[in-house]
Amino acid sequence: MKAWTLAATLTTVLAMAAPALAQGDVIAARRDGLKGIARQMEGIKAVVDQRGDPRGSAASIAEMIQFFEGFPARFPAGSGTGDTRALAAIWTDRAGFEAANTNMVTQLRSLQAAAAAGDQAAFGAAFQQTGATCGACHRPYRGPAR
Repeated sequence: MKAWTLAATLTTVLAMAAPALAQGDVIAARRDGLKGIARQMEGIKAVVDQRGDPRGSAASIAEMIQFFEGFPARFPAGSGTGDTRALAAIWTDRAGFEAANTNMVTQLRSLQAAAAAGDQAAFGAAFQQTGATCGACHRPYRGPAR
């Protein structure tokens, strides 16, 4: 009887813990992805600052586009608590959040086009606008650093 009770208790505890673990996984995955985006932006900034050939940034920009195309899905309901800077506005203003994300994808495509053209001036301007587009999403949807 004790073994059955222990097994039932363990099953219940694991069932209750699974959503918390899954939520932690989604938070960690999006946080890691955004850290990767920051590293890629730093690499692109170096190209802009050194007036290098922007064509070498194409693969990095393509990866960022791919990441942001699926970005809203990285914020499922219930993933706003824990080790995250995500603000409640992501869920309460979902349309605004998705519009901001669409703007980011559009801007990254402009950056990609400037890179593909090898146009350093257009690339630098598109990079500046990409940073501004990032910031436009951070203000309403990301909390301060802890």
